[in-house]
Amino acid sequence: MEERKQKTRRMDSKPEIIISGCFFLIIFALLIGYLVYFVSTSEQDMINNSYNSRQEILLSQNYRGSIFSRDGDVLAETQMDAGQNETRIYPYKNLFSHIVGYSTQGRMGVEALANYYLINTNTSLNNKVVNDMAGVKNPGDNVYTTLDVEIQQVADEQLSIYKGAVIVTEVKTGKVLALVSHPDFDPNEINDIWDSLINNDSSSVLVNRATQGLYPPGSTFKIITALEYIRENPNTYNNYVFGCPGYFRFEDSKINCYHGSSHGQVNFEKSFAKSCNSSFANIGMGLDRTAFADTLDDLLFNRKLPLTLTYAKSSVQVSEDISDDEMMQTSIGQGKTQITPIHLNMITCAIANKGLLMKPYVIDRVENDAGNVVKAFKPSGYGKLMEESEAEILKSLMISVVESGTASKLKGLSYTAAGKTGSAEYNNVKGDSHAWFTGFAPAEDPEVCVTIIVEGAGSGGDYAVPIARRIFDAYFREK
Repeated sequence: MEERKQKTRRMDSKPEIIISGCFFLIIFALLIGYLVYFVSTSEQDMINNSYNSRQEILLSQNYRGSIFSRDGDVLAETQMDAGQNETRIYPYKNLFSHIVGYSTQGRMGVEALANYYLINTNTSLNNKVVNDMAGVKNPGDNVYTTLDVEIQQVADEQLSIYKGAVIVTEVKTGKVLALVSHPDFDPNEINDIWDSLINNDSSSVLVNRATQGLYPPGSTFKIITALEYIRENPNTYNNYVFGCPGYFRFEDSKINCYHGSSHGQVNFEKSFAKSCNSSFANIGMGLDRTAFADTLDDLLFNRKLPLTLTYAKSSVQVSEDISDDEMMQTSIGQGKTQITPIHLNMITCAIANKGLLMKPYVIDRVENDAGNVVKAFKPSGYGKLMEESEAEILKSLMISVVESGTASKLKGLSYTAAGKTGSAEYNNVKGDSHAWFTGFAPAEDPEVCVTIIVEGAGSGGDYAVPIARRIFDAYFREK
């Protein structure tokens, strides 16, 4: 009788054992599947991880590939002496220091982005056999960038001795044609100057100001305030009128126009073209703050950017709880608002491209030592930052800045241009301001976008616009 009961219990438990076994089998299969997926999709990140010894194995077999401009100029290469000792050479020295970067003492720029390709090799099997027998390393794959040497040189020369940044991108593709950050350094000397740079708390030489520099946007932010006003008043924004006495006062808060200029009677377009602080403070005070916060979210403030380069996150604070004084300051790009030049460039590109933002990218393709393409990178859209109709209105406003406003030094050239200037105050000393410009050309069918900040220079119209003109000239001279 007892044996029969035990047999019955064993039979009753069989389904439970089978179910449990199947459950753990499924879990195990899922874990294996996830591991395979992770390895296949994260191989580059895994190899680039500084704790992964696979890098050292690859570098013991291959020497680092070269980096080229879009026209085939060498931007970085590895030279080998008779003893197979390697030296990384940067022929243009300081010119591409932040965007091409360095590969010792850590990595930066394209050297970091393309590390996986540069230390791997797709040379022929025959070459590998020959090199192995000769006891020499295989050539790493070569990386061709989107960078244009002439435009980079013009941007660098025009920024000159000033601290700041210049970014030049293709509107319809997102290709980065030039990226300059000052102060710069010579990557050929990075090992010699490393200790002096990292031990100097006041040094910001290694900071890529184009992507990591956070600045008050000043009047360039009026692009965004204008967009919100248009969204809230789609049918009546052109009816806007304001009398500017050179300042705007709301209760105990006061906003002055740049250098106290009195703009008189201004409509919406003239307020934008003349960059009237008083008018835009007045506009800002009438905006729905919750809706404005949504627009800022649409434009990627306080959010991650679709960018592979190392960058800082732009920030702005707008909510129902914001004070009136802070709202006035925010409306003209002051207060606590901070933006990176690359972010402003992306917003400007979206305006030029009918509201669609193309993801910025700097690596065009990877080739092996025989010139065969290993991997090609193509333009990729991020999505709409605004409606096409909104982008067209903003574009027309930016054209008026050139035709009758603060960027008139771009008027009457062989090409048309559109843009917005800015003079962003950054401390309590009256008159201290960064000079901004962001814009594109040709205005009717935009191809190239330029964003510039010149630290502490003053007026955007006086300092940043002439730089933009030289860069636009260089771009169209090449065509």
